[in-house]
Amino acid sequence: MAPGFLLVVAAPDPVAALLADLWGTPPATGAHVDGAPIRLLAPGVELVRRPGWHVTDERLDVRLPPKFRDEGWTLVFPSVHRSEQNVECLTVHPLGNPVGSAEVGGRTGTVNPTDPRRMTDALRRLTEGASALGLPATFEATHHGPELALPSFFVEIGFGARPGPTPEAVALLARVLHELTPDPADRVAVGAGGGHYAPHFTELALERRWAFGHLLSRHALETVTAATVRAALDATPGHDGVVFARARDAELAAFESTAVRRLRDAEAPARERALTRGARSTSGT
Repeated sequence: MAPGFLLVVAAPDPVAALLADLWGTPPATGAHVDGAPIRLLAPGVELVRRPGWHVTDERLDVRLPPKFRDEGWTLVFPSVHRSEQNVECLTVHPLGNPVGSAEVGGRTGTVNPTDPRRMTDALRRLTEGASALGLPATFEATHHGPELALPSFFVEIGFGARPGPTPEAVALLARVLHELTPDPADRVAVGAGGGHYAPHFTELALERRWAFGHLLSRHALETVTAATVRAALDATPGHDGVVFARARDAELAAFESTAVRRLRDAEAPARERALTRGARSTSGT
């Protein structure tokens, strides 16, 4: 059985705050983090409320009770999605700063461990519910903190210029976060290339049995080091190699020097229920 996951609810975040209101006060497990009780939301699903912003909740994993580290639990952060273009969407993404200045938590050149099958399941479940809401669901490339030594990812609602997310979107996210289940039939890979919203890898995850860990955008590939490529591979457990958004991305020096295995799109079988259409925007956080 896969380890459980801990929902980290940041009080200042508008999406997390609405989810906390919806979930109310589940029973306490008896464990605490910095004095805050850890609560049982469902079997294998626990939650803790944090007073500050999640992107700067650095090394939260070392403050958790030992069971979370010993068993390798995943930390899942529900969050607002913000973008320069006020994109309304649902997003899922791994954590870390492959390149850049790490202005939004974490450290430059450092990536967190990932939970590829559970993160991909989040994308698929959001996609199933998002069509009724008129929202696209999509992966995003690896970006921002906090830095953690446990598997982690964000699941987000972008509500654009609206004052807040719709109740329907919050209810969908609350339901999805009860149900996340890794699918052992998925083949795991790192994705490299493409835009920030990773349309190629979103489509592959929905149409085929690909589960992605780290997603390195084309922008990141311009300056990423071989050491960071290796770190992204090491932080994607069970990976078989790298799927590239376009063939010439595989020719970059950082990949050639790392001797990664190049995987083709069609090497994973089609899913029984192929679901398509990720977001197609080009900027966001």
